Amino acid sequence: MPLFPPTADANARRLVLARGLRAVADGYVSILLPAYLLALGLDPFEVGVLATATLMGSASLTLCVGLVTSRFGHRGPLLAAAGLMVATGCAFAGVQGFWPLLLVAFVGTLNPSSGDVSVFLPLEQSLLAQSVADRDRTALYVRYSLAGSLMGAAGTLLAVLPGIAMQWWDVPALRAMQVMFVLYAGIGLASGLIYRRIDDPRPRGGARVAPLGPSRGIVYRLAALFSIDAFSGGLVVQSMLALWLFQTFGMSVTTAATLFFWTNVLSAVSMFAAVPLARRIGLVRTMVFTHLPSSLCLVVIPFVSSLPIVIALLLLRSLLSQMDVPTRNSYVMAVVTPGERPAAASLTSVPRSLASAVGPMIAGYLLLLSGFGWPLLIGGILKSAYDLALLAMFSHVRPPEERQDVRP
Repeated sequence: MPLFPPTADANARRLVLARGLRAVADGYVSILLPAYLLALGLDPFEVGVLATATLMGSASLTLCVGLVTSRFGHRGPLLAAAGLMVATGCAFAGVQGFWPLLLVAFVGTLNPSSGDVSVFLPLEQSLLAQSVADRDRTALYVRYSLAGSLMGAAGTLLAVLPGIAMQWWDVPALRAMQVMFVLYAGIGLASGLIYRRIDDPRPRGGARVAPLGPSRGIVYRLAALFSIDAFSGGLVVQSMLALWLFQTFGMSVTTAATLFFWTNVLSAVSMFAAVPLARRIGLVRTMVFTHLPSSLCLVVIPFVSSLPIVIALLLLRSLLSQMDVPTRNSYVMAVVTPGERPAAASLTSVPRSLASAVGPMIAGYLLLLSGFGWPLLIGGILKSAYDLALLAMFSHVRPPEERQDVRP
């Protein structure tokens, strides 16, 4: 597979590079965040509340993306988001009280998930669609998601650095983890330098950025379904899943970092199959037929008392669960007009962010009440329902490149 599709422009390369860089920060923060908050004396419910605040704040910012890009383009908002990432890292490194942390979590860019749920996502998603021809759109989204998964996997390994600093140089645990948040700020600065070189072209075909028009009904239905998936995903975001493993099996941060490294690697490997599979059976079927088995893995895990089997199921899930990400993003951009893409990206991301924001708080409360993996069970059931509903409602709505090419 070539590094980039032949029709991808310079913006596509810059966005993929920035996505990979930010994924490094998201990878280790999603693991260190619960450990850091527990070290500050917070309980699982408070950890969940802070994770919810991070997602709720991202949703609030994402709500404005369609309007902001229509007036200011993409580069300005991306630079502002990078500046906010710098401020978030510095604030988390210096603040320890619950309420100040809650405020920073809400207004900042911290991501408790292994995937990208921040304000960066709809900005980059809509610009990516303008940076490549339709026939290569899904392939570009695969590269974008692949960069996130591979670099996120590398980032999870950085979560062991505080332990190494504690063991080799006798650095206090809190201080070692605070340094990692300073590094998070540095990565935000580096991302900003990449965004400075972004060009702001008009959508292909000369269309102006506009609110939703003829595609409104499709986007609203997709947003509703994506919200179900996002809420269930919020119950098992990487930070909360790490917290469950810490509590249930006494897993160390180092072991968790190794586990999530491999889950991210397997997610990345699976994306190589997304493009040929989508070309053969279509984007919607690719989303459903790969995502549904991974959802069933979540249903099974709470009933398993053996850590090796739990790890095996998590690895199997990661091999299947992320092929729907590039295909989903490509599908949304394909079924709307070019001028509607920023608004569609925003309106499908905002409900997802809002729905996923509620999940960590509920998961934290459930874990405070019981050691049973209720968040995983409920999340798996809801995800399965989403998969079946998506297939039933959208299997007949095909993007332009499938109307002749996809085999029946």
